[in-house]
Amino acid sequence: MSSEKFIQNKTALITLIAACIVVLISLGVRQTFGLFFMDFKNDLDISITQSGLAIGIQMLMWGLTGPIFGAIADKYGGHKAICLAFVFYILGIYFLYAGPNTGIFFQIDLGLLVGIGLGGTAISIPMSIVGKHFPLSNRTIAMSIVTAVGSLGYFISPLYTSYSLIKNGWVDTLFVFTIFLFIGLIIAFFVRSPSAAQSIEKPNNQSAIEAFKEAFKNKSYILLVSGFFVCGFHITLVGTHVPKYVIDRGLESWTAAAILSLIGLFNIFGSLLSGYLSTKISKKIILSSIYALRGISIILFIFLPASNINAFIFGASFGFLWLSTVPATSGIVAHIFGTKYLGILYGIVFLSHQVGSFFGAFLGGLFHDLYGSYDYAWYLAIVLSIFAAIIHLPIKEEAVLRLKIE
Repeated sequence: MSSEKFIQNKTALITLIAACIVVLISLGVRQTFGLFFMDFKNDLDISITQSGLAIGIQMLMWGLTGPIFGAIADKYGGHKAICLAFVFYILGIYFLYAGPNTGIFFQIDLGLLVGIGLGGTAISIPMSIVGKHFPLSNRTIAMSIVTAVGSLGYFISPLYTSYSLIKNGWVDTLFVFTIFLFIGLIIAFFVRSPSAAQSIEKPNNQSAIEAFKEAFKNKSYILLVSGFFVCGFHITLVGTHVPKYVIDRGLESWTAAAILSLIGLFNIFGSLLSGYLSTKISKKIILSSIYALRGISIILFIFLPASNINAFIFGASFGFLWLSTVPATSGIVAHIFGTKYLGILYGIVFLSHQVGSFFGAFLGGLFHDLYGSYDYAWYLAIVLSIFAAIIHLPIKEEAVLRLKIE
């Protein structure tokens, strides 16, 4: 390990803590939407396909607005980008329970507005701001801390939501979510980008357009963008449709909530381990291994007999691999291109992730309604695991010539 000081200054510490809380709240709320599907169907007459489409739109908007919020953060400061995004997030949840919330408005509320909110509050923007405060030797560890603490939201939220839906109903549950989102809005003021004096990277005069051109001429960046599509497909298919899938296989609804919570719990350890290993061994090898292991986890889950034990094993194993791709992926982007435009460049990578998320959410619901099961969606997920495991291997983890000259 490097002897370099981990926390460079007070702003870095405050930003790290605030970013962790922001991501915890944002991802915590996001993780629970699959648990509302039956309530939406019964009370709002929303089909599984329509719910899947809304989540698909949400994922797509999350990805499309990520580079925009990244550009705002890179130019005007991370706190301004995240606060703006929280406004959209709050409006989406508010209209979802207060109305209008049926028909096209359901897609606007859960899909469009919440998706825009996630584009600036979820993991990519807060993590990229944190990354700017830390040197290369410690950057992936700092990023993995944000990912890991955010996973507490994944762990706590499904448990609370499952209880609250039974005790209080879905409307009151969403009302509580708006309160937490308001808290997130306040905390977001402390996610500050480093000043010129605090920056740990040498200044350069590269423009955003030049950064785009440089990135898309780099084969390793293209491979990273392509591979992250698979990550999005996997986690959204699982997070959105596993609750319905386990019920279809004869298990109880509490089992679905337990799976989502186990994903959040074990993602803490997976993210931290990924961040640590990224300082020790090749990040591309870490990514390739994660995708291969995801395929194995899915195969065991769908082909072994349905039981609570097997469901819990899946939740733990897939949770360990859940967001462990993020520190290594963002670390490669920062290593190759530097941190000046990390918000934008990682935002583009994350856009690919969200395109995959759209297909994971929408195709899962579509296959279920067309064929009465999720089998074809799982088969596609396994094939994509193999693809991602292979495509990361040719990536070259080395800084562009511009950074070497500097």
